[in-house]
Amino acid sequence: MTARPLTLLVAGEARVDAGKTTFAGGLLATLSEAVGFKPRAGNDYWFDHDDVRTAIAAGRLYGKDITTLTDASASTQPEEVLNPVHRLWRPTPGRTGLLGESDRTFLVDRLTAPDGPLFVVNDAAEDDGLLADRLYEQLPITDAPRVRSVETFNELMAERYLPAFERLTARVDETTQAVVESYGDIALPLDGISFDAVAVVGPTRVRCYDGERYTKACEIASGSLREGQLEERVDRITEMIEPLSTHELRPLSSDERATPEGVAATYEPVYDALLDAASY
Repeated sequence: MTARPLTLLVAGEARVDAGKTTFAGGLLATLSEAVGFKPRAGNDYWFDHDDVRTAIAAGRLYGKDITTLTDASASTQPEEVLNPVHRLWRPTPGRTGLLGESDRTFLVDRLTAPDGPLFVVNDAAEDDGLLADRLYEQLPITDAPRVRSVETFNELMAERYLPAFERLTARVDETTQAVVESYGDIALPLDGISFDAVAVVGPTRVRCYDGERYTKACEIASGSLREGQLEERVDRITEMIEPLSTHELRPLSSDERATPEGVAATYEPVYDALLDAASY
């Protein structure tokens, strides 16, 4: 049986620990023929140290979120293809980072370019000795581009980051069934995608939205997605439109959460409601 075309977005109502990845993994298992995408991701050299060490030992940079989606996807593509931008952070209490972040500083970005991964280093963090020796030993960052100012970063964003997102947008468009997971509490992680339905996930609940109405609300909130406005937060969008349905998400046991199939079985009624929203 041929899968019907379907593009779904999973967004989060909390910046951290919203449960997006667990929910998206179960959704992929429910669909069985879908591919999961996460445009941007990140992890912390301190808090996610085991995951970081596993990735960089192979000269790579990715996190457990995209691994969860990759393992549940009907695709053999590596993490870097499904997640074109990954950022490595470290905690820096009392410090404001290059990009205005409080109490943490970005160290290295990994971009997926047509000819392979490209690494970008925070020059200021490097000068302050925030990059561990292991990063130099296991990642090809010695000759990687450096950024020291927001202006420099914006130039590189236009030159290298935005094309990476454009390539991912084209890949999502070419995928018969796609599940796109946003990052943090950002409402829309990619421009130019027509979503059939949106799941906004938070602790204890999920709200299902019509994709067209949700995207239209994002456009209104930001003026125009094509004007490069600041990213809109989920709560700004959900203030503007009503969900088609709202569902409780009960806590999962370790056994239920251990596999996407276990999540899919536990939250089956919620996934059915989301697929109904896609046909709204």
